[in-house]
Parts: sequence; structure tokens; C-alpha cells
Amino acid sequence: MVGIVDRINAVVADSFVGRYFRLEGSGHPKEREGSRFLTEIRAGLTTWAAMAYIISVNASILQDSGGTCVCPTNDGCTNDPDYALCVAEVQRDLITTTAAISALSSFLMGLLANLPVGMAPGLGLNAYFTYSVVGFHGTGFISYREALAAVFMEGWIFLILSLLGLRQWLARIMPQSLVMAVGAGIGLFIAFVGLSSSGLGVIGGDTTNLVGLGGCLPSDYIDPSLPNYCGTKVMRNPTMWLGIFVGGVLTVFLMLYRIKAAILIGIFITSIISWPRPTSVTYFPHTDAGDAMFDFFKQVVTFWPLKHVGNALDYNYGNGKVWYALITFLYVDILDTTGTLYSMAKFAGLRDPVTLDFENSTIAYCVDAFSISMGALMGTSPVTAFIESATGISEGGKTGITAMTTGIMFFVSVFFAPIFASIPPWATGGALVIVGSLMIRNVREINWDYIGDAVPAFLTIIIIPLSYNIAYGVIAGIFSYVLINGTAWLLTKATRGRLTPPNYDVAEVWVIPPGSIVPTWMKVLAGRRAAPINPGTDVPLQPRRSPVPSEGDIDERSHTKGSMSEIDMRMSSR
Repeated sequence: MVGIVDRINAVVADSFVGRYFRLEGSGHPKEREGSRFLTEIRAGLTTWAAMAYIISVNASILQDSGGTCVCPTNDGCTNDPDYALCVAEVQRDLITTTAAISALSSFLMGLLANLPVGMAPGLGLNAYFTYSVVGFHGTGFISYREALAAVFMEGWIFLILSLLGLRQWLARIMPQSLVMAVGAGIGLFIAFVGLSSSGLGVIGGDTTNLVGLGGCLPSDYIDPSLPNYCGTKVMRNPTMWLGIFVGGVLTVFLMLYRIKAAILIGIFITSIISWPRPTSVTYFPHTDAGDAMFDFFKQVVTFWPLKHVGNALDYNYGNGKVWYALITFLYVDILDTTGTLYSMAKFAGLRDPVTLDFENSTIAYCVDAFSISMGALMGTSPVTAFIESATGISEGGKTGITAMTTGIMFFVSVFFAPIFASIPPWATGGALVIVGSLMIRNVREINWDYIGDAVPAFLTIIIIPLSYNIAYGVIAGIFSYVLINGTAWLLTKATRGRLTPPNYDVAEVWVIPPGSIVPTWMKVLAGRRAAPINPGTDVPLQPRRSPVPSEGDIDERSHTKGSMSEIDMRMSSR
């Protein structure tokens, strides 16, 4: 068997495929040491197993927006059975959409950029899209269709920024402590969603303090018109406890022992327990909605076409609120994708140790931008690079074959939509809490020693989940940072140093990123001397305070194998 494996690897390496992807033994002057064809296939399967949870989780979050379903009373229609049936179909659409766009974007990332990085709709970005922009069941400040148009425009703006070499430079303007704080705040936000009625139902809401314990049975709701608001007998819903112990605790134990695809395993075990109908934890109650869901579930293998969310854009760019959403999408996604791609490239050993740029960076960012716009046409929130790609890289993935394999597996998943559509919210709630716990560790890299950095970071972290709005947290952090540190700087300059804060020397240094922002290809066209880096940007990514974590540090962490600097905007959130 070993001989067969070696022969297959050698034959592929000596072919056009091997030379294109720079496999070891291909003879390419920049062949990637240790890269072998069958190892890349295994790495791609591992990445898919670690990422596959996004199919159900993304659909579960985005369906809360209501999609294109119309609520005639504009109050969320929480008790409208017709609206509920429409939302259930939207969820099935989103299952197809998530798997399809993940397949397309991952495959293109591998084929064109030759990077072992999987792509999918990002956690955190989908939460912002659903709860902050569109609102629960369309109660936000713009419609689902307008939000998709904002995402569509974002992709094309990203494409221009990528070609001009501006994306990396813009990402580094924000103070590092605030970057880490946004990631941690999104982690809390995602965990809060996982604990709410959209997940485990642990937090059911209280009419007085808003975030009281939940988990009561429907018969114990304080008011039938206020579902999930519990008067008494909290924490008694059996589906909540199933999600806590199987989707949560069991998953953590699997991660503790480094079991591959631990989150996916936890989600599916919880779902399988919830599928039989004559149980107290069934996802298919004997109601009209339950019967419809069960009939779809029994099909197992089918292709569910996009009935509600395909090409549903409303190009209402005359609405200023659409541009407000667009600008926030732009900034949040810049931080997300830039940090993840650079981190994954370093983990795979593909970054230049001097310039800190990585191979095919411009192509990678263009693929990301194109995928964002295509995802909007399919009805989903922005697509981004996934930190779970580190699981495949740790299995030996070094080339685009890994990402292409991941894309092929997502394509296969399109035809198993009935299975993914039948995953209950209490099965994904535990996964959201766990991912949130991974992201909150960003706080370790915040400069807590200087209050001018600490307070803006804390405001960012706390306002994101409490306001249910990532944009408000970012705005609060930036505004307070400029107000506090700008005033201190002005006083220092005006008094020639006499009113300098006592511990000003430990403040995080904020500087304009060094180097030219003009990309290499533009210099070549202009006849200048091009910088000796791969096509991409001429601006190296340089750490401000803390050194970049070593690969060993990354490997010692969670199943995602990601450092905190790598998860600055995931789920994402991620």
C-alpha cells in the first residue's frame, strides 16, 4: 500500500498538475516542500469536516432575517403559521446557497490562488447581516433584498481595493487593541446568539431585565404573544438540556482530545437524537410545520432549488441606510479576511519571512471579492476565509489541491440539503457558544496596561453583544479611542510634555503603516523597479506590539489550530 501511495504521488507530481500546484518533486523552482497529492486530498477532507457545520449554522442564523418572506403586520410575525412555513423554505434555500457558494469560493481559491484555504459565509458577518441590518424577521433598518445589494456592491469594491493593493493597508490602520476587541466582542455576540432562542434557549428573555433565564416549556411562557419569555419554571425544556450536554459538553470533550470534526460530530449526534418523532426532544412535532419539515427530511438526497433567495437583490443605492450597512460590511470584512489569509499562509509556510507577504496575495483577495458578490446573488452574507483551514494545513495541506477538495465536498453537500435543513437550533447553539469561547481569547492580546487602550477596547467588547450590533461596538471603540488618546496627545504637545500621562510609555504605538501602498503590477506598468515579492501588495504586514504566534502556538490551541490574532473577526466569527 505504501508503494502504491508513493507511486501515485510521484506520477501526479511529475505531471502538469504537479507543476501547476508546485508539488514536491515536480521540478518547479518554487515547489512546496512536503506537499504530496494524496496528502493534499486528505487535508481537504479534513478542512471540509471542520467547516461543514457552517452549512447548518449559517442557514440557522440567516433564516432569522426572514429572507424575502413578507410579514404583513411588521411585528416579526412570530405566531403566524404561514410566515413560519415561508421561513422554513428560506432555510432550505440557504442550506443550498451556503453549500454552493462554499464549494465555488473554496474551489476557486485553490485553483487560481493555489492556497490551502477554505472559504464560506463568515460567522459574525452573518450575525451582523441578520440581527443588526435586516433585523429579526425583517424588523431592521433595511430589507433583506437591500442588504444583499449592499453585500454585492461590497464585493466589487473589494475587487478594486485588491487590485490597487489597499486592503492590507486599510486593515492595519486600526489600532491593534481595537482589532482584537472587535474579534472578542463578536465572540460574545455569537455565544449570546447560541444561548438565545435561536440556539439553546438558555437565555429566554425577561420583560424586566431582558436577559433572564429561559428554557421553559411553551405552556409556561409569560404570554403566548411573547414566545421564549418565561415567567416561571425556567431551564425545564428537554431540548435545551440535550443541546447543552450533547451539542456542548460532548463536543468540548471531543475537542479536548483533538478529535477531528468535533463540532460537526456534536451537531449531528444532537440532530440524530432529535429526529425521531415520538420523543420530547423531536424537531418534527405533529403540527403543520412539523409535518412539512418531516416530509422534506424523508427525501434525504435531493436538490432543493432556490425559491426565495436567488437573485433577490434590490439595488436601492439611493437609500443612505444601504450605504451605512455597506461601509460597515467593508471594514469588518477587511479585518476578517486579511487577518485569516495572512495567518493561514504563515501556518502553511507560504509567507516571505522578510516582506511577510504571501504567494498570490492579489489573486486570493480578488477571489474573495468575487465570491462575496456571487454569494449575494445566491442570497447569503459575505464570504470569507475560514480559520478552520488550519485543520487541513495541520494534516499536511500546502497547495490549492486542499482547497479544491474542500470545494468538491461542499458541492456534494448541496444534494444532501434535507439532512442539513433538519438540524435543529439547539444542535447548533452549542457550536456557536464554543466558537465564541475561541474568539474571546483575543482579549489576551489587548494592551490592558494602558487605560487609553483598555477602555476603548472594553467598550467595543461590551457594546457589541449588548446592543446586538457589531457596528455600534466598532463606532464606540473608535470614537472613544480618538477622544481619549487624541486629547492626551494634544495636551502633551501643547504643554511640551508637562501633562503627559505617567505610564504613556506603555501605550500601544499607533503609526501609519510603512511602505508604499502602490502594488507591484502598477509599478511595472509605470516602468519603475518592482519590489521583489509575489504579485500582491507592496505593503508588508508588520506586528505593532506582540510578535506573531509561532506555528507551535497555533497547533497547541483549539481544533481550529488558530491563534487569537488569526480569529480577529471570525465566526469568524467565522
